Amino acid sequence: MRSARQPCTAPHDHVHDADAYVEEVGRVCRQRGLRLTDLRARVLRLVAEEGKPIKAYDLLERLRAQQGPVAPPTVYRALDFLLAGGFIHKLQSINAFVGCHHPCSRHQVPFLICDRCQAAIELEDEEISRLLGQRAEALGFEPAGQTLEVHGLCASCRASG
Repeated sequence: MRSARQPCTAPHDHVHDADAYVEEVGRVCRQRGLRLTDLRARVLRLVAEEGKPIKAYDLLERLRAQQGPVAPPTVYRALDFLLAGGFIHKLQSINAFVGCHHPCSRHQVPFLICDRCQAAIELEDEEISRLLGQRAEALGFEPAGQTLEVHGLCASCRASG
């Protein structure tokens, strides 16, 4: 499946720095003919800078602090665009958003979510998603989407007691 994707220009196909992340998403948008508006880029930067899951209303408050009045639908439209492009993921169980480690390719991956520190670890193992899809198909089930989130404690929180 990896070979069908367009390669990222970011080192190791895994973007951590918020500026580089927004830049990479901008390149991908241009390649796909999508428009990364200033507002969408600001929302994306806030998600990337957070480094852990962030809720829509927290994004709204941060945008308001930066630029004044912003209506909730404005943030939700930006999030919808970023989700549709595969640039961020929505963690359904905690209703929050995280940046995608591979913004150049649309994919579904499982997440490990720490219940103490709220860290979200994107498992970079497409085999899990592939196996779920195969099992669904074998049962005659046609999935419309896939969300797999495992809750527990991360290594850091476990070590700290």
